[in-house]
Amino acid sequence: MSDGPVNAAELEWTEHDRGDRQFKRKKLAEAAGGEKLGTSLYEVPAGKRLWVRHYHEGNEESIYVLDGEGTLFLGPDETEHPLEAGDYVALPPGEESCHDIEAGDDGLRLLMSGTMEEPDITVYPDRDMVGLYAGSPPGGDSEERSLSTYLDRHAELDYWED
Repeated sequence: MSDGPVNAAELEWTEHDRGDRQFKRKKLAEAAGGEKLGTSLYEVPAGKRLWVRHYHEGNEESIYVLDGEGTLFLGPDETEHPLEAGDYVALPPGEESCHDIEAGDDGLRLLMSGTMEEPDITVYPDRDMVGLYAGSPPGGDSEERSLSTYLDRHAELDYWED
């Protein structure tokens, strides 16, 4: 059930700073009581990047650029696409939607939305890593998760070994 309108100006920013990965985020959908669709407002300073390049096996994401310019690195071959205000990008589940975003000279302000289905597997090809989530999807309440872990993408055990 909706909690009614939420004004972004009334929400606090959550800041993330991991060197070249630096941004501020406001979880709009969560504040409004969203359950199956997550939406966040992001501000990325000039020359900085958003989340580590990834794609989801079970969830779809989208990007809508509000202000500024930047570059979208899309797909397994990281094809560069310029981003500017008014651009919309659909990112269906799967490797073809693998993405990374870098802000241009004046920074970047955008909305990112995604389905909030769980369980989900998030693949981080540059790190040969996967994220496994159950109980609460990526972007959801981590305290509600029954499984939340990052593993080597190629780690395997024999099913029949003890």
